[in-house]
Amino acid sequence: MESQKQFKRRFSFEFFPPKTDKGREKLQNVRNQLAEVNPDFFSVTFGAGGSTRDRTIETVLSLHRQGISTAPHLSCVGGTRQEIGELLDLYKENGINRIVALRGDMPSGMGASGELRYANELVEFIREHSGDHFNLEVAAYPEFHPQARSAEDDLKNFARKVQAGANSAITQYFFNADSYFYFIDRLEKMGVTIPVVPGIMPIVNFSNLVRFSDMCGAEIPRWIRKQLEAYGDDSESIRQFGEEVVTRMCEKLLAAGAPGLHFYTLNQAQPSLSIWENLGISDREKIAF
Repeated sequence: MESQKQFKRRFSFEFFPPKTDKGREKLQNVRNQLAEVNPDFFSVTFGAGGSTRDRTIETVLSLHRQGISTAPHLSCVGGTRQEIGELLDLYKENGINRIVALRGDMPSGMGASGELRYANELVEFIREHSGDHFNLEVAAYPEFHPQARSAEDDLKNFARKVQAGANSAITQYFFNADSYFYFIDRLEKMGVTIPVVPGIMPIVNFSNLVRFSDMCGAEIPRWIRKQLEAYGDDSESIRQFGEEVVTRMCEKLLAAGAPGLHFYTLNQAQPSLSIWENLGISDREKIAF
């Protein structure tokens, strides 16, 4: 973990682009609540195969204009170099200086993957097209990507993204801090030393958590799963237990030198804010870790 201790801590919140006017109104309220704690940036997801492209652009520009740096997610699956280049130009013209560069998911029914197949190719293209204008975030998988042929292959894939020009990384969420520590140790042995910020998923709804985790390959430890199952429909007990478990993990991560936290908000403010407040992050210079 020594490599991570040298980096300045940064904290961020992730949203998905709303589909309706009601959703946009809700996100605006969530944004206003989270803005009060002065995060370093917000990020906005990009649907499979660019399916939310226009809504992502609209949401990113709207949030960015309100004063907190906002980073669009950009995936290469299904896109051409020209389309991606035009999007990069649009973001640059509107003052965006950070992008989360991803391979992305292939939507069902789409036959071709696009001109760029992997995230390292996307990072390389962004550098060729836009130089060093953008701070490029890439994805990291402490529990390894579910489609990776092996753990070794996944580590090499991550190193390729860094070699292509990535500045820093955000991890898939996890509930076992040791998986993150092991991942960082492996990267250090490979000579890969960019900031790798843990992605944090607040526990709010058990069935949704299981569904998300099955899709993305995140492991829910058996003791957490069994306790959540025992609570049944008792949403308040699930919330309290989840808040305690995730807060403790965040404390452990920060104490070991993690360079910040990235919260997957699911367009809700309070679950992330409760953990934030438990950690005392508001006073950045006095975090007692």
